[in-house]
Amino acid sequence: MKSKQLFFLFCSLFLCCAVALAQEAQKSALQQKAEEELKNAHPVTARYTYIKAYEDYANQGKMKQSVECAIKATELFIKNNEYKEAFDMLYQADVMIDNKSAKDGMSQSALHYMVSKERMDIYMRLNKTQSALDHINAMERYAENSGDEDLKNDALYNKAIYYYTIGQNTKGNEVFEEMAAKLTASKEYDKVDKVYQTLISNSRKSGNASLLSQSYNKYILWKDSVSALKVADEIGALKKQIAENEASIADKDSSLTTRWMMIVGLCIIVAGLAVALVVGAVVLMRFILLTRKQKKVIKLANDNNALKAKFISNISAQLDPTLKKLDSRQPEVDALIKFSEHIQQLSVLENSMDDEVEMEEVQVAPFCESIMDTIRGKVKSNVTLHVNAPKMSALINKEYVSHILTHLLNNAVEYVSDGGTVTLEYKKRGAHSHQFLVSNTGDAIEEEKRENIFQAFREIRDLTKGDGLGLPTCKQMALKMKGDLVIDPEYTKGTRFVLELHG
Repeated sequence: MKSKQLFFLFCSLFLCCAVALAQEAQKSALQQKAEEELKNAHPVTARYTYIKAYEDYANQGKMKQSVECAIKATELFIKNNEYKEAFDMLYQADVMIDNKSAKDGMSQSALHYMVSKERMDIYMRLNKTQSALDHINAMERYAENSGDEDLKNDALYNKAIYYYTIGQNTKGNEVFEEMAAKLTASKEYDKVDKVYQTLISNSRKSGNASLLSQSYNKYILWKDSVSALKVADEIGALKKQIAENEASIADKDSSLTTRWMMIVGLCIIVAGLAVALVVGAVVLMRFILLTRKQKKVIKLANDNNALKAKFISNISAQLDPTLKKLDSRQPEVDALIKFSEHIQQLSVLENSMDDEVEMEEVQVAPFCESIMDTIRGKVKSNVTLHVNAPKMSALINKEYVSHILTHLLNNAVEYVSDGGTVTLEYKKRGAHSHQFLVSNTGDAIEEEKRENIFQAFREIRDLTKGDGLGLPTCKQMALKMKGDLVIDPEYTKGTRFVLELHG
């Protein structure tokens, strides 16, 4: 038992020392120096250092510590009977409070309260009771404005002491009872006790036997009443504890019932989940089997497509020597030779879609002008050719882009309306996105034909009027460059193709 007491005593001493050290660490070097000088009986030097500490704290916005140092300096002036200097010091503190902003959360009213209290003490020393009363009234106003209950109680205490000191015991009793009632109502018994002790001590020091007797009798009566209040508080606390314990027991009973219900519910959920898992496992197995079957079908279809493409390419390659022996001056033979070449070209593109495409940097404006130049001889005299390309560079596959734009421009020239316009444009759409646009004025491509225009072998055609492989080949080239070729659905003045590229 003794060892435990010693342990707790040691812990208490340790905490007290820690708090004292923390408070000391909060003081500035100037304040610590002033305290040391005062301790060593150097009041003049201490006073000067307190003033320097007051100014230093004010500059830092530590207003409470600043005012405390100003009051310390004031007290040292008073000790030397230098009252004018003391009042000047307090005036400077008031001016500083109004002009400096506090960073330590102290309100101006609370700070002015500290200064007014010091002035009141000085006037009491000088027996200037009316001036002292003026500052007690000021203290009450500051305490009220600050909203600090401790300051309000302190103001009441000082007011009571004032009335007792000047012999107005009736008023002193009224104020003191008001203060004691407030603190007792808020159950701050220790503060009330301290106030009574202070009052008794002051009565003893002043040699006022009547005040001492009166204060002591009131203190005894208050102690008795507080003892009854404490007993009532303890009984109330016990009743509250019992009620809380009963409520806790009831809650635990209810909680146990709820837990049992939760356990039963969880068992039902677990059983349902087990059934769901079995059903899910069966469905998953069927899905896996179906997926495997679909993968085989897709692989077989892809293999068949590859074989078809290879077969068509082989047929075209085998027919090529024979076709070249025929008279290419005949339109039918020429169309058949070109059809064979187009098939081979399209087949090569389809079979090499995953191959990397070589890119090179070109100057956009000269490149577009050179492409437009290739069709100028095919244009009617009343058709206008227009190039809109900025002076900048772009990274493209020159061969594929040239092929696509040339084919699109040839088509645009063929289907442009009389007196119309064929336009080649370039637009930068983003950091890694750009477009070539080919448009003509006239009748737009019909909506129902747009869906199939990029698909090969969709219909039987007269090869002398075109094999229909031009746009599908351009589409494949665009896709191989990781881009796309589409018809602009928002263009209404004719037809506009958009070659979109990335990179």
